[in-house]
Amino acid sequence: MQTIIMPKMGDAMEEGTLVRWLKQEGDTVNEGEPIAEIATDKATVEIEAPASGVLRGIRVAENAVVPVNTPLAYILQEGERLPEESDGKTPAPAAALETPAPAPTVAAAPQPAPVATDGEARVLASPLARKIAAEHGVDLRQVQGTGPKGRIVERDVLAYLESRKATPAPAPTVAMPQPAPAPAPAVAAAPARAETPSRLRQITAQRTTEAHQTIPHFYLTMEIDMEAAVALRQQLNQLDADLRVSVNDLIVKACAVALEQHPIVNASYQNGQIVHPEGIHIGVAVAVEQGLLVAVLKHCEGKSLRRIAQESQTLIQKAREGKLLPDEMTGNTFTVSNLGMFGIEQFTAIINPPASAILAVGATKRVPVVQEDGSIVARQRMRVTLSCDHRVLDGAVGAQFLQTLKQVLENPLWML
Repeated sequence: MQTIIMPKMGDAMEEGTLVRWLKQEGDTVNEGEPIAEIATDKATVEIEAPASGVLRGIRVAENAVVPVNTPLAYILQEGERLPEESDGKTPAPAAALETPAPAPTVAAAPQPAPVATDGEARVLASPLARKIAAEHGVDLRQVQGTGPKGRIVERDVLAYLESRKATPAPAPTVAMPQPAPAPAPAVAAAPARAETPSRLRQITAQRTTEAHQTIPHFYLTMEIDMEAAVALRQQLNQLDADLRVSVNDLIVKACAVALEQHPIVNASYQNGQIVHPEGIHIGVAVAVEQGLLVAVLKHCEGKSLRRIAQESQTLIQKAREGKLLPDEMTGNTFTVSNLGMFGIEQFTAIINPPASAILAVGATKRVPVVQEDGSIVARQRMRVTLSCDHRVLDGAVGAQFLQTLKQVLENPLWML
């Protein structure tokens, strides 16, 4: 008998949502076959059958939120029985499946949350629930827990915040002593409101705050001539209709070449040591509806521009559909954040650990450029800003990396 559990897909994951069952009670399944979909903080992934057999004893209903390691169902071999059947107990009916806990309501005298008797009264709550409560000034003793043994989890705090919102009182009217001409009707201002950020937005807020507070950033900006790179991109896209190389693909490839020549920029600061990874793994920041994701292109060293373009298109599409796997969102050794498509000319970005640098890419624009002979011509130019971790990089090292990046992009045949 094999037990199917809610897997832990990351260090910060405490619970997951069972989106839907791909197999039903009593179905025969093969090892490695997808049997269910679960949603984590960042993505929707499939659970595969750990063995071949018959799917039995489904414990969790679709759309239920359960802690990690919770048994979801079992895979039985011929002659095997469910645990409750082996104990002589009657199997739980389908109606008793675990379903999403209803949102707690605020009562005039709320029931206190359970406390631990470890010498000092302490509310039983998950670390994430405590963090959210502290950020919003919530007394956890006023929150009803729905987790295991009444433990307060994230959803309980969020539901409490939602329930205590008050409707703004209408502004009082002032009586006029004498009749006056009616003023032109004014557009009523929208009332102030508060909303609970998405889970992805909460994670982004937490990690960027930690990175900005704990990593000593410094910034280097350089302008790069993109005339030759833009021309090469147009030629490649005309030669192969099935391959669409973007400016960002060129930048990622150029960064990979530069990182091979300056491996210290690819290193990271961990536990007081400078760690050099086994490969060059470049993260690409992707804006999605609920926030920001980083899709990681693994082992960019030696990869062709075509391969980088293909993999980038696939990962970006998966990010927008919320289907990135955990391995596709972690392990970046360098990051590229491009806002050029929005017309942003220059900006600075916060380093995304464990990387020690991130490249902020602005728009490629045609601008007047003074040549060495004094003539003025229109050229495609782009500004990039490198955010560096001063624990790993010094200014001269960052500047040398940017010089190499500039040489590669201004002589793009090096990338081929």
